Amino acid sequence: MKGFKRELIFITIGVITPLSLHTLKVNAGSFGAEIFCTMRDGGNDHESSWDAAYTYIKKQKGGIFKVSPKQAAAQITESVIRDRETFSYCVEYLDQLHPNRQLIRDLEKEAKRKEKEAKDRDNKRKKLEKELEETNNEISGEFTDETLDRYSY
Repeated sequence: MKGFKRELIFITIGVITPLSLHTLKVNAGSFGAEIFCTMRDGGNDHESSWDAAYTYIKKQKGGIFKVSPKQAAAQITESVIRDRETFSYCVEYLDQLHPNRQLIRDLEKEAKRKEKEAKDRDNKRKKLEKELEETNNEISGEFTDETLDRYSY
């Protein structure tokens, strides 16, 4: 019976702990959104507002693993979208939380284009080498050593 009680306690702790950590994460993201939006609405620039909100979210998370900037931005975005009535003035600032997405897409397109151009150049070079080799083989078959000797009259 003692073993059963001990297992029940561990199971209860195992279920409650992740729930409380999730609640803490949601609250941190929500208050981080409130910090970001209030500062932006007050006339602060994006960088100072973002730094304040991100610092708060990092400190509230705790634990071994750190919150990445992408995760923090996603938490703020999620909080603003979930509570649109409260943060209606903040929706216009959300695009600045993810500024690199268009740049990343453009860089990926450019890399694919360059890769395609390199393949096309390589294919064209191989085709020209093959044609040159075929032409040389045809020419070398027409002339003998005797016709190439300049002193043979």
